[in-house]
Amino acid sequence: MSGTMHTEQAAAGGAAANAATGGDTPMPGTASPGTSVPGATAPEPASHAGARGTGQQMSWHMPEWVHPYVDQEGPGRGWRIRYQRRVIVSDFLAALVACFAAALALYSGIPNLRVALVTTIVPFAWVIICGRSGAYRVNALGIGLDEYRSIGRALVILLALLSVALVGLGWRMSRLLFFVAVPLIFLLTVIARRILRGRLARARHHGHALQPTIVVGRGLAVHDMIASIQNDPMSTGMRVVGACASDLPDPNRVADVQVYGGPEMALLAVRDTGAEAVVVASDASFSGKALRRLGWALSEIGVDLFVHPGINEVASPRLTLRPAAGMSLLHVEGPTIGGFDAFAKRAIDLLCSTFIALVTMPVWLFIAAVIKLHDRGPVFFVQQRVGENGRTFPMVKFRTMVVDAEQRLLAGEVSAHPQVNEMLFKHKLDPRITRPGRILRRLSLDELPQLVNVLRGEMSLVGPRPPLPREVDAYEPDAMRRLKVRPGLTGMWQISGRSDLNWEESLRLDLWYVDNWSPVLDVMILMRTVRAVIKADGAY
Repeated sequence: MSGTMHTEQAAAGGAAANAATGGDTPMPGTASPGTSVPGATAPEPASHAGARGTGQQMSWHMPEWVHPYVDQEGPGRGWRIRYQRRVIVSDFLAALVACFAAALALYSGIPNLRVALVTTIVPFAWVIICGRSGAYRVNALGIGLDEYRSIGRALVILLALLSVALVGLGWRMSRLLFFVAVPLIFLLTVIARRILRGRLARARHHGHALQPTIVVGRGLAVHDMIASIQNDPMSTGMRVVGACASDLPDPNRVADVQVYGGPEMALLAVRDTGAEAVVVASDASFSGKALRRLGWALSEIGVDLFVHPGINEVASPRLTLRPAAGMSLLHVEGPTIGGFDAFAKRAIDLLCSTFIALVTMPVWLFIAAVIKLHDRGPVFFVQQRVGENGRTFPMVKFRTMVVDAEQRLLAGEVSAHPQVNEMLFKHKLDPRITRPGRILRRLSLDELPQLVNVLRGEMSLVGPRPPLPREVDAYEPDAMRRLKVRPGLTGMWQISGRSDLNWEESLRLDLWYVDNWSPVLDVMILMRTVRAVIKADGAY
């Protein structure tokens, strides 16, 4: 989850922890020696009620009556373990297939024992290196881009180790074997991960493979956190089953979720719901020793602790935890606009745009013929758009509207039709769109000529949508930040609903991209664009 720190505390003995903290301050969900534990606000199972009725006290090392819900291999946690195992097997098979495919392509088989050893050992080495690079961390699998960054790090390490090993052993082998096998390993691994993610997304869409989660904090912060998790279970991988919050208008429910009392009842809520994760919403009053002791207790029963630091729309590579004076300071790096990443982005733009333009040239000719035969009008539509740093440029598209479309817009002929986005002037039933134009828009083929703009450096393959000058004139101050980078042929808006998005959501996605873009993110957006174009959701 973006802007969230995952805290993993090492378990220690209860007596040692009490000694370290003095044993005089109760932690959330615990009681001091000699006092009884107050009951949770929600009904609890009879077995637990009996335990509490005997006056048993909670301490941070968790009494036995909490343990029945904890099952590392049970139905709740089992899916994460199974998913991790599938990922490991898929990585091994990807490396194995890549190595043998490279050997078959170069040697038409396995020519000698050395090649056989390399093709056999590399898959095992790949799995080990991926594990050491963090590619199998359960809390990163299926969520965000960290998983793919770990694979990239593993790829570099694999190349270095292979080079050192071959030089050290004095083996003379064709370098083409590694130039073919290693990139193929990376490609097949990413494809396999994407397939597994697709299966995981389908399961989460039906309410499965989600962590039962308790949200802890104060009223408004808890409400907003619950809403964020419920609105995007695909990326959070969570399902809110309860809340422990203070300062609520309704002490029993918040955002249609059962409230189990204040933050001090967090452990009781975990026990009663079988939650696998606790999310602490940004709350200055719930920190320090109380938060540390909650982490101790949760670690002993295998429950994950997530802490929201109050920072939104910041990708994890820009966050660095810096210990100082006993505190954990979160350093937020500024957005990267230039440097090596900008060079890599431009290189990707040039290579990919040239390749796509050459491959699709027959399609260009066919589309041009269809448009010309339809109404004898011009094939291309050229319009002034605003690019990087406010510079205007002529954007080229295949014409999908009638010849006098701009005049009809200015005359107000389109205002009576349903409009999804007031700022972007998008209409589901725009009468100006021609019959061939509707097909081109649905398949996004009308945007192919924008590859020329990409090659000229006016646009990028990935970036915010290129705005019209009249749209920029109506921008609020925050929206002007969209102009910090080149506009894109595709982007976050393309893979997140396209024209169905309202202006606020479109702006939020564009600003997130401007602040957090990277070459890895661009590659992922390009891959997801293919699926978005095929589904044609929001294309009109």
